[in-house]
Amino acid sequence: MARRARTARRSDTTAPVAPASPYIRRSLPVFDVLSEDQLTRLEGQVDWLLENVGIAFRDDPAALDVWRRAGVVPGGEHGDLIKADAQWVRSLCAKAPREFTQHARNPERSVVIGGNNQVFAPIYGAPFVRDLEGGRRYGNMADFEKLVKLTYMHPNLHHGSFVVCEPTDVPVSKRHLDMLFAHMTLSDKPHLGAITEKSRAQDSVDMAEIVFGAERLDRETCIMANVNTNSPLLVDKVVTEAIQVYCGRGQAIVVTPFILTGAMGPVSTTASVAQAVAEAMICCAFAQLIRPGAPFVMGNFLSSMSLKSGAPTFGMPEPVLSNYIIGQLARRLGLPLRCGGSLTASKIEDAQSAYESADSMHSTVLAGSNFTLHAAGWLEGGLATGFEKLVMDADRLGAYQKLVGQGHVDDEDALARDAYAEVAPGGHFLGSAHTMRNYQTAFYEPRLSDSENVESWEEGGSLDMRARAHARWTEMLNQYEAPPIDPALRDALADHVARRKSDLPDAWY
Repeated sequence: MARRARTARRSDTTAPVAPASPYIRRSLPVFDVLSEDQLTRLEGQVDWLLENVGIAFRDDPAALDVWRRAGVVPGGEHGDLIKADAQWVRSLCAKAPREFTQHARNPERSVVIGGNNQVFAPIYGAPFVRDLEGGRRYGNMADFEKLVKLTYMHPNLHHGSFVVCEPTDVPVSKRHLDMLFAHMTLSDKPHLGAITEKSRAQDSVDMAEIVFGAERLDRETCIMANVNTNSPLLVDKVVTEAIQVYCGRGQAIVVTPFILTGAMGPVSTTASVAQAVAEAMICCAFAQLIRPGAPFVMGNFLSSMSLKSGAPTFGMPEPVLSNYIIGQLARRLGLPLRCGGSLTASKIEDAQSAYESADSMHSTVLAGSNFTLHAAGWLEGGLATGFEKLVMDADRLGAYQKLVGQGHVDDEDALARDAYAEVAPGGHFLGSAHTMRNYQTAFYEPRLSDSENVESWEEGGSLDMRARAHARWTEMLNQYEAPPIDPALRDALADHVARRKSDLPDAWY
């Protein structure tokens, strides 16, 4: 009996940790909203910004030297303003691959970013966490490890992100090492690396080299990083140093202008979209000057804001539209696209959270986002990671996986002609051979939704979605088993972390 129970438990955890597909190969067409004339006008605005307004590259003399060697003389009041011929910038962007593979420690988890592929990753960067029992609190390392485990186990999350929450109980100067170690040992999915300081970026690449070997890093993408420009029109050394470290080693970078329209961009979706593209393009050009052919993902994070309070708003029509437009412009540039995902300003998983996240994620998917960060877990404008929100969002990602990955099916079995031969007028198809062949896969069945009658719901305790989600992630953690790892590799990573932490003083800011 005990043996059967262990076997059942093992088989129950197989599905979450071994999805049939590690990412979505898109078959549904993208949603293009602008005409050729409108796109041409927007691209003209992008070119005008690059050539006449310029973008500052600040606090990194090495970055300015890169531009000088390329024949661009920095100007402006601070001597750091880059204005460049737009067609030359576009020719540099064309050197970046349209798609690339980020390899995972487990080859079955590797993802292809770009082209017709879509990859979902959870939230990034929240200092707080929230769950039904613990409430809202600063994240710690235990929370971080739980979120890494949940991401690893969920079949609808293809990528680990990086800062699934900030582990604030570990010094800032050292926490990236513990975070990388957790991603590399508690999961075998691909993940991002650190960017906040040049040595932390270098640690990320060095630890990836321990996992994959120097020769693989020379020819393959094994780690990627996400960094934000300091909009408006400013690229600081966090961005340029990250590009130099990651792209200089042949690894990938995602550069995302973070624009609240009306604050970091004009109070105009059209102008802010063009600004975002210009900022991303100049960073892509810089990456290609560092290493031609370096993988680059053009990021987009445009949000509207309350012009009364200054608070960001999500799921609104303006950022939804910006996703569609950026998708068209990215495809014309030939660059993979990153968009935001299940975004909301709500503090808990309520109706506001549901509709804002749904509108944000739906537009992200239809726009053709190749790498979707914040696809699950985002609360409070990104300040908090919700444990319940993580599994609730990921549950809905499965619906997108089927919608986008399968699309419309019209083969002979889908036409179901044999079923009509079997079922008489006024009959039903419940017991037909066609139904019996397909009933297990015909429809997407969300794990957390309750579609039964009210009597069954009441007998089960009248649990709402948050309560069901809490039970789900708790169950998942109880079932967690770490993916296998070579003990020598784990020891090498642990030795690196210990050595680097001994070299670094504690710093909390």
